[in-house]
Amino acid sequence: MSANSRKSRDQAESAFSKTQTQSLSLGRIVSEQDAVSRAREEKTARLRELRLEKEAADHLAAAAAPAPKRKAKR
Repeated sequence: MSANSRKSRDQAESAFSKTQTQSLSLGRIVSEQDAVSRAREEKTARLRELRLEKEAADHLAAAAAPAPKRKAKR
């Protein structure tokens, strides 16, 4: 009877250990994916901000530049 109890306990501990390892691995994977997503979102926001600044500067430069002279039609 003790052998059956010992065998059952070993199987249960093995199953628990396997489940725990899978859970920790999954948690690590999710954390890594979150970090990658966060970095991508930060980069996208930074690039969007730079693009908007450039567009505003280009717009101001175009408004400040004199209009090109047109030749009169004959």
